[in-house]
Amino acid sequence: MSNQSPSLALPLIAPAQAQKHVTHNEALMRLDMLVQPAMADSTLTDPPASPVAGARHLVAPGGTGLWAGQDTAIALYDGVAWLFALPQAGWRVYDIAAASGLVFDGTAWVADLPNLQNLDGIGVNAASDAINRLVVSAQATLFNHEGAGHQLKINKATVTDTASLLYQTGFSGRAEMGLTGSDAFSIRASADGSTWATGLSLDPATGVATLPQGAVVTGSLSGTAVQQTPEDATAGRLMRADYGYGPGTALGTVSFNGSTPNGALIEQGSNANGSYTRFADGTQICQHEVTMNYVNGALFIGTWTFPAVFLAASKPQVVGTLNPNSLASTAPSITVSQMTGLVVGLVSDTTGKLQVRALTGATF
Repeated sequence: MSNQSPSLALPLIAPAQAQKHVTHNEALMRLDMLVQPAMADSTLTDPPASPVAGARHLVAPGGTGLWAGQDTAIALYDGVAWLFALPQAGWRVYDIAAASGLVFDGTAWVADLPNLQNLDGIGVNAASDAINRLVVSAQATLFNHEGAGHQLKINKATVTDTASLLYQTGFSGRAEMGLTGSDAFSIRASADGSTWATGLSLDPATGVATLPQGAVVTGSLSGTAVQQTPEDATAGRLMRADYGYGPGTALGTVSFNGSTPNGALIEQGSNANGSYTRFADGTQICQHEVTMNYVNGALFIGTWTFPAVFLAASKPQVVGTLNPNSLASTAPSITVSQMTGLVVGLVSDTTGKLQVRALTGATF
């Protein structure tokens, strides 16, 4: 029968052994060394000059002096001498100086928990790999502030490399934003993960946005880049549809807001009193063939009600020519050579009084 316990090598009391207290005390001292093993440090190769009773250390490789030949051993100073215990694989201690746990791997003491610096990978509820060094499988991932702001930084080595956020469906890319192959920030989309279309690109020097695929805007645009008033002709601004003119607004009803046109450029129309054309600058032209009433042998008169009203106090100008083909119906018969020009009498914004006189016996 062995005189030591198989695991901790505690001395065993033999049957009929004399001075049993000696063996018993040795076992207690060994337990005092191994139970709750908090080591003062794990880097010394030579014992401290003035150890205190109960001090425990791990002997670092290359032990000297009283620790010579005790590499990796647990050393306990009992107040008189150093006691040693050789560890077994799997034993764990706590290094007070380093504030970390250590485990004996059968050859050396190593960190009980891996050093979280320069890890090969981290997998949270998933397994990392050589490409995806950090993998998180969860409903959400939170990056919180520490009292102020927070930045998520993605760095690339050269201009032609990629630094981006890639959005996937079934691990197939559908949208990506970032620096993809250049230093211009872009947003692009894909229907199959292989063919991509860039929707937005920002020039890194100017910040000017380019929309290579065009844009569909369902709302309204506003701001200083858009015309502010109908009179606004600032270079580079977007023209509002209700301020500008195009194929759909050039022809229509001409109207004004004060002195500013707020309708079409040209308006045309006709009725029983003739035809008219209005322009956005206020000009109006009316045309009509007026039948004159025969009064006597020398006078024809007529009233023309304009097909469209002129602006109030605009003083319309009326001009016209005589139609010789209609003279045959006059009584008495008058020749063209006897007719004077058209004389306009009272003219308002709605009507004009017209007169034509004949000089009987005159030849022109």
